[in-house]
Amino acid sequence: MFRRLPVSKLLALSIAAGGIALASLAAAQDTGPSDPPVGTYVLPPSGPFSPDKVQIPNMRAISSWIRSGHADASGEAFSHWDGEGSIPPVCSTCHSGPGFRSFHGLDGSEPGLPAEPVPTGSVVDCATCHDPNLSDITEITLPSAVVHPVSTSDAACTTCHQGRAAGASVTKAVGDKAEDTPDPELGFVNPHYALAAVSMLGGYGAGGYQYPGKTYTGRFLHAKPVSTCLSCHDPHSLEVAQDTCLTCHQTGDPKAIRISRQSYDGSGDVTKGIAADIGSLSDQLMVEIKAYAAQVAGVAIIYDGGHYPYFFADANGDGLADQADGRGVAYKSWTPRLLKAAYNWKFVSSDHGIHVHNPHYALELLYDSAESLSGPAGTDFEALNYLR
Repeated sequence: MFRRLPVSKLLALSIAAGGIALASLAAAQDTGPSDPPVGTYVLPPSGPFSPDKVQIPNMRAISSWIRSGHADASGEAFSHWDGEGSIPPVCSTCHSGPGFRSFHGLDGSEPGLPAEPVPTGSVVDCATCHDPNLSDITEITLPSAVVHPVSTSDAACTTCHQGRAAGASVTKAVGDKAEDTPDPELGFVNPHYALAAVSMLGGYGAGGYQYPGKTYTGRFLHAKPVSTCLSCHDPHSLEVAQDTCLTCHQTGDPKAIRISRQSYDGSGDVTKGIAADIGSLSDQLMVEIKAYAAQVAGVAIIYDGGHYPYFFADANGDGLADQADGRGVAYKSWTPRLLKAAYNWKFVSSDHGIHVHNPHYALELLYDSAESLSGPAGTDFEALNYLR
């Protein structure tokens, strides 16, 4: 006799969810069912077993995937809703495999947000990227309302790494409010996280707030062999293939690569990676945000990346977020000018690889935002020698 075990009991054998099946030990037996019921696996009743003798299709890919962030069920991206037991439909699209398939209609449902919350416990499983109908997805609508054509290899990446807001979201929020007048109705507009797909599209994707009268770098095409997400990232481990960098660059460290002969941060140093210039401008923008908040908006501001909504009030100016009922007091003295700049700072910092995905777009957003705040805040921005 054989006993049937649910998939959850076979984690020790590195079972990958979503359709890559573990080869059954029963296949090596002379007897036993050849077609076990869906969702179960047939094992012989006794051992001893030798795991290295168990044949698992695509074992190398599964091993890489299981060590990646996409498979980390304990990570914040997938465990955030464990206390509620289900994931809201709008979040499930990217934070669960079933939600993703439902959103695109890959599970046979009508495309769109799932009708009901999706149970917790799922990750970006194999079927998220290997569903046979994924090739039917030919375009993705970005938060900016731009309808972007996608290839099969980038359809999943673009779906989940485009963020949930755009510059247009900020424009809509501020409306025709006075640029430097605090408005308690304004709240921080969060672009979301891991924005590689939309930052790569630059001004065309319009993920950042783009100041009127300014021009912005479009999609960063890099080089012909480097045109999609998988050109640089291993599809399963998500690690960057440094050998790809070495095809053209003298180093495989993306942060050490510089693709410009111009210094943007006023240092004049063009030997360091472009990431350093972005970091310097980002730091300066935060200086301008704090100066403007205290001097113009009238309430000091604190950024705390570990707690939503990230920007908090510091009314007494002690350098710590004000507290009420054991929680930080959300910043409520936003002016349109301050909100635009803070959104861009968060947009750039939310893509940890923006120095590769679209460095010039990042520099433009940071420069324009800092320049906008500097006048009202009293900073001599030209003296800093930043370049756009």
